[in-house]
Amino acid sequence: MSLIHCLMILSALAPGAAARETIEFTEDPLKVVAKNIAGKKAVLVDVRSVEEWNEGHVDGAIFVPVTSLRKHSLDPKKLAKTLPKNKKTILYTHCVVGMRAKAAGLILQKQGYAVRVLKPGCEELIKAGFKKSDEKYDEREAAKDEDSRQRNAG
Repeated sequence: MSLIHCLMILSALAPGAAARETIEFTEDPLKVVAKNIAGKKAVLVDVRSVEEWNEGHVDGAIFVPVTSLRKHSLDPKKLAKTLPKNKKTILYTHCVVGMRAKAAGLILQKQGYAVRVLKPGCEELIKAGFKKSDEKYDEREAAKDEDSRQRNAG
């Protein structure tokens, strides 16, 4: 057996080599996405940055920046306060070109959520007929809300 063959076999057997998890873009057409959202079977989850969100976002989208999912050890109870409690509800993650949406989708999928990653970004969704909102995200107000939730829980 050649050295190359041995290396190929070893790399295939290495821990985690086959266990790498991925998530693909959904094949759901945007009309189906809109129908699922209108029928309360799904929600949009915007995983972009605060700055991008504040420049405009899809009306009704839930704001969960991928950076917050990556940084924090994910607390399922905290996440359940933000996302639908019915884990059968589809979460359509989106960003600009899809890479952050995939990363967030994989994290959320590991938490038991039904996730479908959208390749079209926020601008494409708005061009396709999803309503735009310019409502700003106030980080200070969000921090106050979180502080009061923690005080009330304890």
